[in-house]
Amino acid sequence: MSNDQLPQRRTLLVGLAAVSFLSLAGCMTKPVRPVNADGTYCHRIGKSYHPTLTCTPDAIPTAAVEAEAKLFEGMAGALTVFVLRRSWGDASVVVPVTVDGAGGAATIPESLVRMRLAPGKHSLSAKWDGLSADIAIDGQAGEVRVVELEGSGGARGNTFSWKDVRLEDVKERALATKLVADVRSAL
Repeated sequence: MSNDQLPQRRTLLVGLAAVSFLSLAGCMTKPVRPVNADGTYCHRIGKSYHPTLTCTPDAIPTAAVEAEAKLFEGMAGALTVFVLRRSWGDASVVVPVTVDGAGGAATIPESLVRMRLAPGKHSLSAKWDGLSADIAIDGQAGEVRVVELEGSGGARGNTFSWKDVRLEDVKERALATKLVADVRSAL
C-alpha cells in the first residue's frame, strides 16, 4: 500500500466508525414502557431478571391527553404548571406532590405531571420518608411554568429538592418522560 492511500483509508475507517456509532446512539435511549392493563404505569430500573419497578398508584392519562400536554401550551384562565422528575440519580420511590396542602399527584422517576391551577400564588410540596420539600409558584392566567423535582438515592436515604426551570432548557428531557397525571384544581 502506498503512502498516498493511507490517508484515504483512515478517512474511510473514521467515517465508517462514525456512522456505526450514530446508528447505535438510537439504541441507547430507553424505550417507554407500555401502560399496565389496570391503567397504571411503572418505571423500571435494573436487569430483566431482577428489575425494580416504581409504579403510579392510579391510572395515568390517555395517550391523547399526553400528546396534548406535551405541546406545553397554556390555558386561558389558568396557570399551567408542569412538574418534571427526570434526573440521572433519581431515587426509585413514589413521591406525592400536593398543591396548597390539598390534592395533587404522585410522581415516579422519569415522569411529568401537568397541573392547571387558578392564577396567583401556590405552594407545591413533595413528601417522602417523613421529609418534605416546598416551592412557591406565582403565575398569571395563560402562563406556563416548569418546576423540576430533583431526587437522588443513596446510602444515607433519599433526598429531593425543587428547581424552577425554563421550559426551553428542559423541553427535550420533558418530552422523553411519561405523563402520569393531569391535575385540574378548582379554577
